[in-house]
Amino acid sequence: MRRAAFLDRDGVLNEFVVRGGCGVSPRRIDDFQLLPRVAQAVELLRQAGFLAVVVTNQPDVARGFLDLKSLDGMHERLRQAVGVDAIYACCHDDGDGCDCRKPKPGLIFRAAKEWQIDLNKSFLVGDSWKDIEAGRTAACTTVLIKSAGQHYAGPKPDFLANDLGNAVEIILSGACPRR
Repeated sequence: MRRAAFLDRDGVLNEFVVRGGCGVSPRRIDDFQLLPRVAQAVELLRQAGFLAVVVTNQPDVARGFLDLKSLDGMHERLRQAVGVDAIYACCHDDGDGCDCRKPKPGLIFRAAKEWQIDLNKSFLVGDSWKDIEAGRTAACTTVLIKSAGQHYAGPKPDFLANDLGNAVEIILSGACPRR
């Protein structure tokens, strides 16, 4: 069985786009900008024997604001520039009742099955309560990336980090899984 770092996409690997005064997911390839030093952080994970697996909610597809060609283009850019092992995206909206939309752990379970991942030895790194809940439900150790000024009132993460680089430091320091 393998270990993985499950990584949320928006706010963890790439920048949010400001629309209506709020940070939201990019809808165009031209707006898809990686955060600083994410490629180096992912490379450190991979060198330590972790798979780097992206798990992301992309409801703008179901809402008609993002087409699959643009989403695929963003994910190809992410694969090329960062070197993640796999990307799993839920393109459903809240009311669709799927098991893959975080906070449900369906994407994590699917990746674990396909990649033979030991969830008890794996981590989930995210920036929202939905990420942390999905990771906890899947029995992963959770790391919340806490942005400046961000209010967080979700389930308690196992660790807090300032950015992906800091999260990787925590993971590679031998952080004990919560079990």
